[in-house]
Order: sequence, then structure tokens, then C-alpha cells
Amino acid sequence: MEHPIIRFISKWLPVIIFSLVLIMSWSSCYYDKEEELYPPVTQCDTSGVGYQATIVPLMKSYCNACHNSSSPSGGIATDNYQGLKVIALNGKLYGSIAHLSGYSPMPKGGNKLSDCDIKKVKVWIDAGSPEN
Repeated sequence: MEHPIIRFISKWLPVIIFSLVLIMSWSSCYYDKEEELYPPVTQCDTSGVGYQATIVPLMKSYCNACHNSSSPSGGIATDNYQGLKVIALNGKLYGSIAHLSGYSPMPKGGNKLSDCDIKKVKVWIDAGSPEN
């Protein structure tokens, strides 16, 4: 007479092996999309950052509506170089657009500037805020 364990193994082993192979084949057919897992990193070109080419257009788009020479909100005018340089060098410009603690986040009531735009402003400030 055959032992019950051997009989059980000989009867169910092929089913167990088949099931394991089937499960492994299903799991191996799953494909992650690389584009979804690792979205492309957008490059931020800061090599040509300058006052006229980069900073003036950003200020026109995000700041000058409220901070202009005619009615400088908070006493800050961003539509001229001298006014902008003051807040660039004292840290208010970067602190506000980067939404740093202790600064009033700008633009007020609007969307935060993109990380790339903030980086461009930072590069300009770090270069001494030149009027180029």
C-alpha cells in the first residue's frame, strides 16, 4: 500500500507546478511604460539669462500689472531696472517668487512661476542682477 503523502504529491504535484508556471507567466507579461514611470526631464536653459532677454518678459507677464512705476503695489516697481535691482539684491524678489517662508508669495492670487522661470531669476540675481 502506497503512503498517503506520496499519493497526494503524485496526484497534485503536476497541478501545483502547472498553476505556478501559469501565475509566473501572467506576472511576467506585465509591461511598465518607461514614459509613465520616468517622465522626461524638461531642461531649463539658463545659459543666456539676461535682464532684457529673460527678466523683463517675466516681469511683464507676472509682476508689472501690480508693481509698476505708476502705482507700485507695496512700494515695489518691477517695470524698471532700478526698482527691480533693489528687491533682487535684498532677497525679496527671489523669496517672493519662490514662496519662501517669511516672504509674501507672488504673484498674489496667481499661479506660482515655473521652477525653470524661478531658476532663471535666481541665476540673474546670483550674477549680481546686471542690466544686460
